[in-house]
Amino acid sequence: MSTTVVLLHGFAATPRQWDRTIAELDPGAFTPVALDITGAVPLTPDGVSDLVSATADEQFVLGGYSMGARLALHTALAIPARISRLVLLSASAGIEDDVERAARRAADESLAAAIEQEPIESFVKRWRAVALFARDPDWVHEEVAADERRCDPVQLAGCLRGLGAGAMTPMWERLGELRMPVEVLAGADDPAYVAAGARLAQAIPDARLRTEAGVGHRLPLQAPRAVARALSGQ
Repeated sequence: MSTTVVLLHGFAATPRQWDRTIAELDPGAFTPVALDITGAVPLTPDGVSDLVSATADEQFVLGGYSMGARLALHTALAIPARISRLVLLSASAGIEDDVERAARRAADESLAAAIEQEPIESFVKRWRAVALFARDPDWVHEEVAADERRCDPVQLAGCLRGLGAGAMTPMWERLGELRMPVEVLAGADDPAYVAAGARLAQAIPDARLRTEAGVGHRLPLQAPRAVARALSGQ
């Protein structure tokens, strides 16, 4: 019987972000379901959990990247009995410090307002300049930009306001509740998320961290084979 694999994309992306990873999964063994997070109603972490719950089989593998990883973690804590394996890519359990989280929320609101007022091309240029992605090769920038142009600015703004790191309650203190196997992946060239991934793997009872050499933040594009192996339990 084929195993359902539910995939949650990152910010400023569509389900197409998973195309390279899906191509690496054995089609006879796995049925991938790449969800459009922006279809959650309401556009909140609980809304995304409800979308996953309503879409997936009774038992399924859940994977998420960056913002989608936080939402996958939130979903795993909400419906743990239904998730057979959890895969977290470029992941954090949230911003713990109240002052830092409030500052991030304010910054996200400012960016959301700009996104609503500017053409999508302005956002594409703005997001490419973010330091987190500075070392990405040109082909990654181009593929990311093509996917960003598929996004609706109103929905992008809504994701920042409802699903951004400033909006989400940190989950670090709840990680010990997870009992399913958890794979945490981070790019070796993404040190902040290597550190966050190590902390996740230490706090979750049945978890391990893998780092991918020569890779930055955008694991579904830069390391699809490694992501597919993690989703497959290899």
